[in-house]
Order: sequence, then structure tokens, then C-alpha cells
Amino acid sequence: MTVFTTDLVVINDWSKIKIAALRMYTCCVERINYDEFFEKCSLPDTLNSWFLVAQLHVWMCLVRMKQEGREGKYMCRYIVHSMWEDVEQRSKIMGIDAIHRKESMRAMTENFYAAIFGYDEGILSEDRVLAAALWRNMFNRQCEDPRQVELMVEYVRKQMQFIDTLDGADLLLTGEVKWRPLMEENAQSILKVATPTYNDTGL
Repeated sequence: MTVFTTDLVVINDWSKIKIAALRMYTCCVERINYDEFFEKCSLPDTLNSWFLVAQLHVWMCLVRMKQEGREGKYMCRYIVHSMWEDVEQRSKIMGIDAIHRKESMRAMTENFYAAIFGYDEGILSEDRVLAAALWRNMFNRQCEDPRQVELMVEYVRKQMQFIDTLDGADLLLTGEVKWRPLMEENAQSILKVATPTYNDTGL
């Protein structure tokens, strides 16, 4: 009886994480001003452009949740699962036929994993590497104004710094993520690393 109860608790916990994952993905879709991204980055208002912006925010969530051990990695799987279900549903609503939908999904899948690899490398490196990843993936190697890439580098840096401050246990439970605005006055101040404080013994 005890074993059954323990198993039930575990299953229930995983179910809660699935719900939190869906909520976190929803935050990537419903709490982002996509029109502003299209305008500031000169992206066409298409399903593919929507996907490029969405996958950037999904990636940031994945980076954060991978820090939460086994539960976080489990949540990552369902965030991605929710994303693909949403993309397919949007494709159907737009009237894309099955053959073209399959081709489009294949291309988006390849783009997604290439983008994740590039963004992972960029976030761990200097701004030049992150800028190159954004230029290749989000801008599809087409950007005539370097200030647009610079804006996105700044956005990703400040967003990652902000999301890292969110409590991991709360994220696993609720999936609630809020985002800093794309355009923000004095955004560089947000990126400054806080000066550590020391006690009298230097610890």
C-alpha cells in the first residue's frame, strides 16, 4: 500500500510538471508582443517569423529549466512538445495542406535544433558569438541594420539575467514566466553584474 501511494505521488508530481510546462510555453506565446518584434527587427508577418521569435523565448525557458535537475529536464521535453503541437495547429488553421505542412514542420524542426545549438554557444560566449547566432537564425542571414542585431543581443542578455533570478521551485510548480520589454530605457543598467558584498572576514 505504501509503495502504491509513493508511486501515485510521483505520477501526480509529473502531471503537475506537464501542466506547468504547458503554462510556461503559453507565456512564450501570449506574453510576447510579436508585432513589436516584427517591426523592430524588420521581419515579415508570417508563421515562420512568429516561430523564430517563439523559439527564441522557448530556448530561454529551456536553458533556465535545465538548471532544475531531472524535473527541469522533464519539463523541457513537454515545453517543446507543446510548441510543436501549437505550430501544427496554427498551420492547419492557416489552411496549409498536409504535404506542405509536413515539409514546413521538417524545416522548422531542423531550424529549431540548429538555433538551440547556436544560442547555447552564444549565451556562454561573448556578444559577437551570440550576435552571429541571432543573425543566422532569427534574421535568417538577412539584416541590413546591425542595430537590430545589437538590440536582440541586449534583449537576450537582460532576459536571461532576469529569468535566472526566478525561483526554480515556483517555475516547476506554476510555469509562470514574465518577460522584460523589448524596448527599455537604460537597459544596460540591467545587465551590470551586482557588486558582491563582503563581511569583515572577507567572506
